[in-house]
Amino acid sequence: QVQLVESGGGLVQAGGSLRLSCAASGRTFSSYVMGWFRQAPGKERDVVAHISRSGGFSDYADSVKGRFTISRDNAKNTLFLQMNSLKPEDTAVYYCASGATYGNYDAWGQGTQVTVSS
Repeated sequence: QVQLVESGGGLVQAGGSLRLSCAASGRTFSSYVMGWFRQAPGKERDVVAHISRSGGFSDYADSVKGRFTISRDNAKNTLFLQMNSLKPEDTAVYYCASGATYGNYDAWGQGTQVTVSS
């Protein structure tokens, strides 16, 4: 059974940084693409970033380009999201996801709250 566990969320002031982690188990981590998503109160869940199986390719939502960096450590079965220059509009629950292809994610974590104060 696939399990994804996010950590690293919290409360930070605008302009600050956080690093999210997602520990994966139950499937061969390096065989799946990974993504970070977020959902703000009253809004739909949106993609933040994707990363390829090897980590050699990544893509970002326009709203986070240049501020966030997605990475993965296949030896440690862990996905990361480095978030810099945080803004209040980045406040949301952040989820990691695993899937066979981009847009076809079939395993999700429980989410971690990120709150950015102005």
